[in-house]
Amino acid sequence: MPTPKVISTTPLTTADAKWISLKKLTYLDSDGKERAWEYAERKTRKASGIDAVAVLAILRSKTNAFPVSTIVIEQYRPPVDKYIIELPAGLIDEGETPEQAAIRELEEETGFKAESLIESTPVIVSDPGMTNANMKLVVLSVVLDDKMELSDQKLEPGEFIVPRIVELSKLNSELKDYGTRGYVVDARLSHFATGYELAGRLK
Repeated sequence: MPTPKVISTTPLTTADAKWISLKKLTYLDSDGKERAWEYAERKTRKASGIDAVAVLAILRSKTNAFPVSTIVIEQYRPPVDKYIIELPAGLIDEGETPEQAAIRELEEETGFKAESLIESTPVIVSDPGMTNANMKLVVLSVVLDDKMELSDQKLEPGEFIVPRIVELSKLNSELKDYGTRGYVVDARLSHFATGYELAGRLK
């Protein structure tokens, strides 16, 4: 399979963009001074007002055949021309709750079926200086009968995603290792992994 790479870059007007629009707003700062701000906005936001979900899957075995683990994915992202290590994620369809979207995306991208919902965060943002795009983090429980077994993905045409199982206790070190091999780790995943490791150290 050929290695993906960016082969050209050209300017794009909002009128020609399918997924994102560029806007300019005017606001009053804390001194009452009028200021301008440029930002990007998704064109795909549905009636729920929430753009997307990221999925933190907690994998356990009924027989304790493997340590508590999670799933990350390797996916090429053209804007940075690199393979990114991130959580399973995706846009929310019309008429779908964030939790339903999370269960669907987990199965599509990794093949795993969630047994139950552990937590669904409030609406969060990740780059508010550049975009008003928002999302939720949904934590799902996946319980396997015994040993770790991968299931078939249900990817859409044009999706090339490689799921990887990582022990939760080793997540931060695994992500650092990815960095030494030319991958780029998604900031949100890195923040979680660092916080999880620090929480264990500071007990």
